[in-house]
Amino acid sequence: MDNLNDLKTVWHTAKTDKLPTSKEMLKLIGTFRNQKLRNKWLMIISCLLFSSLIIAVLFFVSFKEITTYIGGGLMVISGLLVAATNIRSIKRFKHLDNCSNLEFIEFIEQTRQNQIYYYKKTMVRVVLLCSVGWLMYLYEFISKYPIWLFAIYSIAIIYLAFLWFIIRPRSFNKDAAKLAATREKMETILQQLKNK
Repeated sequence: MDNLNDLKTVWHTAKTDKLPTSKEMLKLIGTFRNQKLRNKWLMIISCLLFSSLIIAVLFFVSFKEITTYIGGGLMVISGLLVAATNIRSIKRFKHLDNCSNLEFIEFIEQTRQNQIYYYKKTMVRVVLLCSVGWLMYLYEFISKYPIWLFAIYSIAIIYLAFLWFIIRPRSFNKDAAKLAATREKMETILQQLKNK
């Protein structure tokens, strides 16, 4: 009976005001899921529109240089690669509907691993294909003017270097920080629940 009384005392004196309600937890998971799905759909639509535009230009405009067609093809492939990657990851987010806190933490960890793989492997391929394609695509337009050729290629290479060395790492760190904050929040909640 003493144990039962001790348990009742602990139960009634436990402070749960810092813990979110189940509705707040579902809202957190739902917000995370909907935001990621929205971003993925926007990326898919943007990449498909970009690829369609390049294909239409290559089809309706007659170019003299083969480099223009190769460059356009590389840009289309890069756009389709990004779209395919996002389509595959949508399946994971669609199944994130009713899950426990532990399953959500595991999901966030898998998302982080996928994010690292995308940053180190997929993004490298996509940016390389798109950059080479873009530089080849520009060649026909500026090859007749050597001064413009040097100036435009210099600007293009500086721009690509800026994207690669400044924008890309910042974007990755920003996304990684958001995932880490969500995971930390969930782990804190789980720890509080275990301590109660």
